[in-house]
Amino acid sequence: MKIRLHYLYFLLFVLTFSSCNSYKKIAYFQDLNKNASREDVNNFTPLKVETDDVLGISVTSLNPEASSIFNYNLNTINGTSVNNAANPVIGYVVDSKGDIFLPLIGSMKVQGLTLTEVRDQIRKRLLTYLREPVVNIRLLNFKVSVLGDVARPGSYPVQSERITVTEAIALAGDLNITAQRDNILLVREREGKREYIPIDLTSKRLFNSPYYYLRSNDVLYIQPGKVKYASVDNSYRTVGLLLSALSVIAIILTR
Repeated sequence: MKIRLHYLYFLLFVLTFSSCNSYKKIAYFQDLNKNASREDVNNFTPLKVETDDVLGISVTSLNPEASSIFNYNLNTINGTSVNNAANPVIGYVVDSKGDIFLPLIGSMKVQGLTLTEVRDQIRKRLLTYLREPVVNIRLLNFKVSVLGDVARPGSYPVQSERITVTEAIALAGDLNITAQRDNILLVREREGKREYIPIDLTSKRLFNSPYYYLRSNDVLYIQPGKVKYASVDNSYRTVGLLLSALSVIAIILTR
């Protein structure tokens, strides 16, 4: 009887220890000081325009009729229209040379510039034609994709110039409990090259990483854990066994 009790205590100890280890793999930013603290943000850099980007540009001025040429419906010429009556915006596609073509201005080099720099250059060139022009610009095709072991995998449009890894994961409904938080892959294409960057959500170092802020068309892949694969694999095996058993019973009844 005493031997059986010793085995029971040992089994409970093993189960408790393994549960603690599993829990430690689930929490985010485990080495972060939970007390209130502050630190400077110095790893954010503004987006720069690249080829195939779609820039939404709207122009207003004291010459509304003259500036309206920028704000009409555009279906197939140099972009895709996303405008409406309240907020006319036209999408201008950056061509393979890094240029866009604007009314009045003509061809303009924008590749490698920030959106603020593009806005300032357009406004400066429009001073020749318009009185006190006001230029609004944003990136229309900014999106990130989250795949793998999350609640809602998919591609998500981004309305601003700034989105973080944690925000993208939140858009996808957060990681499932079976996901590997220390084995996330960021795939990024930039300047004709593809990068594969490992990301660890269990460490606070992510906040200061140059990859904490995502870029347009970034892809986050969340690796599922072995527990999830085991559960799926067992389900398939169970279904297979049931089908085999039913087949044998059907053959016996037929004979």
